[in-house]
Amino acid sequence: MFPIGNTKPLFENIFRPWARGLAKAGVTANEVTTASFMLSMTAGGIVLAWPEEAWALLTVPGVLLLRLALDHIDGLLAREHGMSSPLGCLLNEHLNAVADVVLYLPLAVVPGVSPFLAVAAVVLTVVIELTGAVAVQIGAERRTDGPMTKKFRAVVFGGLALVLALGIEPGPWIDGVLAGTVALMIVTVFNRTLKALQEVAE
Repeated sequence: MFPIGNTKPLFENIFRPWARGLAKAGVTANEVTTASFMLSMTAGGIVLAWPEEAWALLTVPGVLLLRLALDHIDGLLAREHGMSSPLGCLLNEHLNAVADVVLYLPLAVVPGVSPFLAVAAVVLTVVIELTGAVAVQIGAERRTDGPMTKKFRAVVFGGLALVLALGIEPGPWIDGVLAGTVALMIVTVFNRTLKALQEVAE
C-alpha cells in the first residue's frame, strides 16, 4: 500500500502557519481536538437522520478532510507551542476513537451497506486504536502500524460515502470493500500487537 503515513511532514508544513495563528489567537490544542470530535458527531448525526440523501453522505468525506487538518494542527500546537498535557493526551486518544465511531457507524443504515460488515469494521477500528495505546503500558511506543492506519480507514469510509453520494449503484462491491477492510483491520491488530511485543523484547 502507498505509505500515506510518510506524508505527515508535508501536512505539518502546510498546517504549521495555521497552528501558529491559532496559538496567537489563544486557541488551545485541546479545543482543536474537541472541535474535531464535534464535527464528526455532527456529520454522523446528519447521516443517521438522512441516510438516503447524497448531501448527507458528502458530509463524511468533508469532515474527514477537516479532521485531517485539525489532527495535524492540534499536534503542532501541543508539540511546538507548549500545549502538551496529560489531559490532552487522554482527550486525543479517547475523542479520536469515539469520533471514528460516531462518524462511521451511521453508514450501517445507508441503503446498500451491510450493517454487519459496517459494525464489524467500526468495532475493529476501536480495537486497533486500543491495541496501539495499550502498547505503551507494556513499555513499547504508541503503535501506529498498518496496514489499516487511521488515514487508510478514512480513505475507505470517506471514499465509500463519496461514491454512494455520487449516485453509484450499491451492490456486492460494497460487501467486497468492507469485507476486505475488515480482514486488513484484523491483520492490523495482530501487526500492532506483534510489533509491540517485539519492541519490549529487544
